Order: sequence, then C-alpha cells, then structure tokens
Amino acid sequence: MRASIEAGAALAGTLQTANIGIEKIICNIVSNPNIRYLVVCGRELEWYGSGDALKKLVENGIDERRFIIGSKSLSPHLFNIPLEAISRLRRQVIVLDLIGETSTEAVQRAVWSCYQEEPVEFGGYKLYDPGAYPEPPLSVRITWRITDFWSIMRLFRFTLKPRF
Repeated sequence: MRASIEAGAALAGTLQTANIGIEKIICNIVSNPNIRYLVVCGRELEWYGSGDALKKLVENGIDERRFIIGSKSLSPHLFNIPLEAISRLRRQVIVLDLIGETSTEAVQRAVWSCYQEEPVEFGGYKLYDPGAYPEPPLSVRITWRITDFWSIMRLFRFTLKPRF
C-alpha cells in the first residue's frame, strides 16, 4: 500500500469484502473526478473473490437484486450505495487487472503509468492521464443499515451456498 501512495496513487488499501468494502471504494472514487484508473492487485483470497468482484462490477454492473453480475464472491451484493454512484464509477474508471501481482515494482510502475502525459505501454494497457472526469464530484454515503439480515436475504431470494 505504501509503495502505491509513494508512486502517486490517490488511495491505496486492502479490500476485505465484496460488498461494504467495494461500497466504500465507490464513495471515495466518485467524490474525486481526478481518479480515472483503479489498479486491482495483490493476492486474491479465492473464497472471498473481492478483487474479482470489483473488476466484474466495473465490467458488468449489478442486476435487479443489486448483485454484481458475473461475480463468484461469497457476498457480491451492493445494498447500501445509490445506483447513481455505481453507474458513475463504471463510467469514470478503467480497471487495471493486476490480481495476483505482489511485486512492489510492478504496482509502482502501474501507478506511475496512469498519470503520464504521453501514452505508456504497461501490461497490455496503453495508459496516460486523460484528465479529470468531466462531471462534478458526487458526495455519496452508505445509505442504509441492514438491521435484519435474513429478511433482506429472503427479499432478494438469496441463499448462502457453501464454497468448500
């Protein structure tokens, strides 16, 4: 994380869950139109699948039940964030899929590539600073708090399926 910030990243951290963790990322990104790339890197815990869920969210969006389309994560639902913010995230950022990459140098190079004035080739991507997203920042909050988890699961016809 520290290496990413030192290389010029606006935000860096670990993603623990494919729901509330992603919702917090969305809140931060849409509030800053200067963030145009999302570098998803590091080890992925297969049974959590948080990095993949984040990638799938930007690629595919969510369905009518607010589940991330195509995600195999244990909890790929975004109940607490406005649809406007999800839509904005998908328009604003490009995901750099470096899932599994743990090399500090590779992550720093990816971050550096994202803010160059002239296009730079990195891992199959052509990266440069496209400038701020042309819409004003969105101020978003986590909108609801689930007080009765099981009633929500019934509402969305969700069943927990063991992964092991």
